[in-house]
Amino acid sequence: MDFKDIKELIKIFDASTLNRLSITQETTKIKLEKGIGSVNAPVAPVSSPVVQAAPSQVTQSLPQAAPVATAPAPVTPSGDTINSPMVGTFYRCPSPNAPAYVNVGDKVKKGQTLGIIEAMKIMNEIEAEFDCKILEIIPNDAQPVEYNSPLFVVEKL
Repeated sequence: MDFKDIKELIKIFDASTLNRLSITQETTKIKLEKGIGSVNAPVAPVSSPVVQAAPSQVTQSLPQAAPVATAPAPVTPSGDTINSPMVGTFYRCPSPNAPAYVNVGDKVKKGQTLGIIEAMKIMNEIEAEFDCKILEIIPNDAQPVEYNSPLFVVEKL
């Protein structure tokens, strides 16, 4: 099972009413769970390396009168963009103490890793679709992103 198949499987699972899914093929084993009670969603090694993200903090219970955070208004950047292929949490670096994959002003080659999106405990590398220069990085580190939302404003080279 290749990376694109796994991404498609996640999209289908996310849109379904299923709460658990387990698939085993040769050397690949994938277990997906969703819902409040989910704790583990282990994935056996796939051909590409898995990157560990910063551990998330979970709040046990919220007060009754807790204010509800609203998402910021969608940004409509001008110019070429590289968009999120999925819903998840965007990370600029492979671990909390590591440098960011790219910064504003960097020139990148097609296929170079720009960041990571964590979706259902799976780390998905976001790669440059073409040679370009990074003009702006829209989401902050560890910020939730939506499907097809702009991640980077770029200038094609």
